[in-house]
Amino acid sequence: MRPSRLIALGLALALAGAMARADAAPSRVVSINLCTDQLAMMLAAPGQLVSVSDLAADPESSAMAREARAYPVNHGRAEEVYLLRPDLVLAGAYSDPATVAMLRRIGLRVEQFDTARSLEDTRARIAQMARVLGREAAGAALVARFDARRAALEARARHEASHSAALYHPNGYSLGAGTLSDDILRAAGFGNVARALGLRGGGTLPLEQLVMAAPDLLIRAAPLPG
Repeated sequence: MRPSRLIALGLALALAGAMARADAAPSRVVSINLCTDQLAMMLAAPGQLVSVSDLAADPESSAMAREARAYPVNHGRAEEVYLLRPDLVLAGAYSDPATVAMLRRIGLRVEQFDTARSLEDTRARIAQMARVLGREAAGAALVARFDARRAALEARARHEASHSAALYHPNGYSLGAGTLSDDILRAAGFGNVARALGLRGGGTLPLEQLVMAAPDLLIRAAPLPG
């Protein structure tokens, strides 16, 4: 066989191997973001997820703190992530840019997930996680359950009297239009006081305005030390 044909055959085989590796589901996944921690714990195959962030096991931060105790934790540092030998790293849009850049520079695959600002965004993030993990069937099943529960919630809300609610956190912090919290309130049939008062995103809701709005429900944050 001519050398040129040998070179062409070698390149073709190398390309085919690279494509096969790209299409293969990752076997060692490390998550360095709380949101990706929780999505991965819901969707990963047994043994596929090898580490989650330290926040995942913190009951004051995580809705899945108990489940997270089954995984070794990391602190999102490039050095410790590299030593875990991952073939996929899951990060958030606001994960430390220096860490993400370093991991990519040393050849690791990093998938970043944007912040969910609505229930529709949440649905899209579930599908995205299923895709990067190679767990499309599990993702489709989770999305179907999500859709069914959302539809039931909205149907019940349509048949009940409308009420107003205010999210009121330390220092008067609240969440208005364009936030996941606002979308959840409205899906449950509550008008969001902060949204009605013109707040977009997160910001301060003065106590005087809160009192004048007289919400039917006040949702407060649990007091924590410090």
